[in-house]
Amino acid sequence: MTGSPSPLPGGRPGAAASTTGLSSTTGRGRGLAGSGPRRLVSRAAAGAALLLAGTLTVVTSPITASPAVASPAAAEPARATGDPLARYHRQHLDWRSCVLGPDDETGRELAKAGARCADVTVPLNYDKPNGRTITVAISRIRATDTDRRVGALLLNGGGPGGQTIGDPPWVRASMKQVGERYDVVGVDPRFVGRSTPLDCRWPTGSFIRGAGKDRAGFDRTVALAKDLADRCRASQGDVLPYATTRNTARDLDVVRAALGERRISYLGYSYGTYLGQVYATMFPGRTDRVVLDGVVDPDRYSPRLLRGTESANRRALEGWAAWAAARDSAYGLGRTRDEVLAVVDGVQEAAGRAPLVIGHHRVDEHVLPVVVFSGLSQDNDDAYADLAAAVRDMRRATEGHPVTPSPGFAATLSFLLDGSASAYGSVQAAVLCGDVSAPRSPEVYWRDVERARAQDPLFGPVTRSIGPCAFWDRPRERPTAVRGDLPALLVSATGDPRTVHRNAQAVRRMWPSSRLVTLRDADQHAVYGVFGSDCVDTTVNTYLATGRLPSTDVTCARSAG
Repeated sequence: MTGSPSPLPGGRPGAAASTTGLSSTTGRGRGLAGSGPRRLVSRAAAGAALLLAGTLTVVTSPITASPAVASPAAAEPARATGDPLARYHRQHLDWRSCVLGPDDETGRELAKAGARCADVTVPLNYDKPNGRTITVAISRIRATDTDRRVGALLLNGGGPGGQTIGDPPWVRASMKQVGERYDVVGVDPRFVGRSTPLDCRWPTGSFIRGAGKDRAGFDRTVALAKDLADRCRASQGDVLPYATTRNTARDLDVVRAALGERRISYLGYSYGTYLGQVYATMFPGRTDRVVLDGVVDPDRYSPRLLRGTESANRRALEGWAAWAAARDSAYGLGRTRDEVLAVVDGVQEAAGRAPLVIGHHRVDEHVLPVVVFSGLSQDNDDAYADLAAAVRDMRRATEGHPVTPSPGFAATLSFLLDGSASAYGSVQAAVLCGDVSAPRSPEVYWRDVERARAQDPLFGPVTRSIGPCAFWDRPRERPTAVRGDLPALLVSATGDPRTVHRNAQAVRRMWPSSRLVTLRDADQHAVYGVFGSDCVDTTVNTYLATGRLPSTDVTCARSAG
C-alpha cells in the first residue's frame, strides 16, 4: 500500500500504488512502497490495494490507443496442430532494453539488474483467437546458474491493477543465491502498466469511499459509484468484458508457452494469490513451485473483499496509535494510545461537518477514513510515520491553519482526488466487477453500512460501502471454482488488515498438501521479501531451492526478522 493509497489487498513489494486493492501492497519506495530491495506498494496505496489493499492497464482503448499489432510470427495463422492458440504459443519474443526514456526509473532499475523486456501478444477474446489482439508486457532477469536452473518464476504483485514488470530486481535480491537458478519474470497483466492500457478517465485512482455519516452522505457515494461505472461503460465498453482474472490466467499460460517453459513457478501477493489459484485450476499440471503471500480466500472473493476486515484494521490502528504516542515529541498527537485515537476521532468528526482544506485538496467525510484505512497495511516505521504526518496535517486543518501536506500525504491525496491514477482504479474495478457480480440495490449496502457503523464508525462505512460494481454489466463467465488441493507454500501475518489471516487458514484447509508460514504479531500485508523476517524469507527460499515443502506448518516470531 510511498506512492498512493491502496485499500484493497493488492499490494506487495514494488507494486504500483493502489487505493483499493489486494494491491497492490508493499512499501519500498513509491507511494506506499518504500525503496530498496523491499519496495512495497505505496504506503498509502498498499493499504488500499488488495484491491483492498491492502493492498488489491488495459486493452487498447478505441479513444486513447490503436489496437496492438502482433509480431510477424504471432500473426501467422495457426497451423493444423489442433491448438487454436498455436500462433500465440509459438510467437517469437523481441527482447529489448526496458528503459523507455530518460525519466524511466523503473526501466533503469531493471537495466541495472540485467533485465530485458518484451511484449507478448494475446487475444483480447479467447473465444475468438483470430480476432483483435492486445499485448502483455514482461521483464526477465535470466538465470545465471544454468547448470542448476529450475525454470521461470512468474510474479504478480496484486491489485488487481498493480504493475509487476518492475519487480524482478527486488524479488531476485530477496531470493538470494536461489535467485541465480531462476528466470525471474515480471508480468504487467492485461490493461495494466506497460501492457495495452485501459483507462476510464476517472477523477480518482480509487472507487473506495466512506459512506458518510448519514443517508445524504451515502446517497452521494451511490452517485459517485454510478458515475464511475457509467464512465467506464461509455469509454471502454468494448473491452471491459475481457478484463477478468480468468483471461489474465489465460495470458499467463501464453507467456509460459512463449518463454518455452513446460511448467512455471509462481509468486503472487494479495490479489495475486487469487490469480495463482485460478491459474493452477484452469491449467493443472503447469505449475511447479507456488508461493502465495497475503492469501485471498476464493470462497470470499468478490467486489466486496473488504467486508469483514474491520476488526483487523482496528487492531492495526491501535498498534499505530501506540507507536505514535511513543513519539509524541515528533508528531504531537498524544502521549497515550487513547489520546492519539481521540485525535483520529476528532478529525473524522470535523470532516463530517465541513471538508478539511489540505493544500489544494478538500478532505471530506468520504475521503478521510480512506486516508486512515490506506495507511495501515504495512507494519513498519516508515509507513507509520507517513500516517502520523497525515493525521497531524489533518488536525492542523481542523484548527484553521493553512496546511501544506507532507510528501506521503500529498501523494495519497493526489491518488484519491485527481485523475492521475485513473488507470489503476479503472482496471481494478473492471477486474473485480468482471469476475463476480455485486448486489445491485443500494439498500443492501445501506443496511450493511448501518450495521457495521454501530461496531466501528470509522472503518465500517468504508469496508461495507457501495462501489461501481453495483452498476456494472454482468460478468461474461462464472467465477472459477478453485481446485481442491495444491502443494503450495502459503504465507500470512496474523494481523494482516487486508487479506486477513483466516483467509490463509481457509486455503490451508482446502489444500491439505500445502503448508502455511505464519508471521506472528505483525499487522502486515505481504511478508516475503517485504517485512524483513529472516524466518519467513529463509523458509520460502528453501522451498524455492529444493521444491520440497516444510514437513509441517511454520510459525515465525515477529522478532525473528
